[in-house]
Amino acid sequence: MKKVVQFGAGNIGRGFIGQLFSRSGYEVVFAEVDARIVESMNETRRYPLRVVSEGGDYETYIEKVRAVNGADIEAVAREIASAEVVGTAVGANALQKIAPALAAGLELRWRTGIMAPLNVILCENLVDADASFRKMVSARLRGEDKGRLTRLVGFVRASVGRMVPVMTDEMREGNPLRIWVEEYDHLPVDAEGFVGLPPRVHNMEPVAPFELYVARKLYIHNMGHAAVAYIGALRGCRFIWEAVGDPAVFGAARAAMEESARAIAAEHGVGEGPLLEHVGELLARFANRKLGDTIERVGRDLPRKLAPRDRLAGALALCRKHDMPRGHIAQAIAAALLFEDSLSSAIKDEKDAKGPRSVLETVCGLDPSDPDIGLILERYESLKRDFARETQ
Repeated sequence: MKKVVQFGAGNIGRGFIGQLFSRSGYEVVFAEVDARIVESMNETRRYPLRVVSEGGDYETYIEKVRAVNGADIEAVAREIASAEVVGTAVGANALQKIAPALAAGLELRWRTGIMAPLNVILCENLVDADASFRKMVSARLRGEDKGRLTRLVGFVRASVGRMVPVMTDEMREGNPLRIWVEEYDHLPVDAEGFVGLPPRVHNMEPVAPFELYVARKLYIHNMGHAAVAYIGALRGCRFIWEAVGDPAVFGAARAAMEESARAIAAEHGVGEGPLLEHVGELLARFANRKLGDTIERVGRDLPRKLAPRDRLAGALALCRKHDMPRGHIAQAIAAALLFEDSLSSAIKDEKDAKGPRSVLETVCGLDPSDPDIGLILERYESLKRDFARETQ
């Protein structure tokens, strides 16, 4: 049986990648550091996946799965040595931690004479995940193995659009492996990143050029999600579905997403129609209350989400590049400056010490002479006044 080694058995690993590969006839071997998940998966060799929607739910079992301890480099390497595919869904900051295991697996693979191409599907929210992870792995290889990495290993970017909620004990119903997901299960991947032929996997679509899909995910999906969270927080919302149900939040988020969609169309020379339709589809998916996604989860980690190339400042820059309207994206950034971040006080500390302009220059990377700073600060003061009136 064909085998995929999947780094990470969390929300995306179990809730998306495991499902697609299992359905395609692969044995799925998870490399996971959570001992409870590893033990449970090896006991049952399957896990329940519940698809939830406003129209009703259904549950299925993902079969042909097992797990190894992700911290056991030798055990992971043995699995990689005989795998057809590798996947990652560990978070961009954890790629450095799994690079030694992948390097060890490649060395063992080549030492035992297996020279078939191996492709690594990178389900990470990082613009240059392929180049970054390749560099991390290459640093752990020696001699001719560095050349083999270039010839025999593909690092393939993926655009993960499926939404998976943070699981609570109540949702697990006593099973640590149970995972809830939305119905959407399409996975675009970079066709040009593969070495050899792409594997045939259910609903995994190799596409080129891939940059359009990267921009669509980051500057429409992620940016729109963030806009809903930050504007929804000012309206007193707790859940994403609740915020989407507020006409003021819905209208502001939709307008920001449409600004970004038009700029993406201009950047990549494609028609606006499909991208604008995608905006509507996303807002309908955000409204799925069964996912239970919170404003706090989607909005937190402001230093990353306000970074120059990330969802908000990056979308603003793309609109500016094509001299296109961006007032609603500016409003979303202004709302972000008023958000209480549970993961980091860095933005609040900078704002309190030096003012919101300093955040826009040092965190978002805006030039001090950029007129967009004035636009954002105007929206910031307006939102502050509105928020103060509503809380009086």
